[in-house]
Amino acid sequence: MNGESDMTLAFELEALKELASPETVFEDARGWTEYIGVVSEKPTYVVTNFTRKNRIRQDFFSGPRGKAESLEGVKEQFDTERYVYIGVDEEDESLADEVGWEYLGVEDAAEAADWVLATSVEADEEEGEPVRDDWP
Repeated sequence: MNGESDMTLAFELEALKELASPETVFEDARGWTEYIGVVSEKPTYVVTNFTRKNRIRQDFFSGPRGKAESLEGVKEQFDTERYVYIGVDEEDESLADEVGWEYLGVEDAAEAADWVLATSVEADEEEGEPVRDDWP
């Protein structure tokens, strides 16, 4: 990303699931965001179980509301210069436009921030022996 810290960052739960290490992503993003959290249409316990399992501490989460209402609420509650929503599909992109957030697809976000996607970890594991570049 670009080193700005006056930003609120929201992950769609499905986008977070596509990352190899959600915990590491949150730790990294805390270095350049003011607030960070997860929004989802799923029941609260689904989000809570995922974040607890991955040791993610969120500043906000969607709770029982829908994603649009959650993002609008976050924008009212947290005053930052930028609001960035990381999602997985056109529906997420349309939602971001609808509520006045910047949209970033999870692949683009991962590339920009050097986060590892779960799919690239699985692909490496399928290739067999790990490649060691520290080996003579």
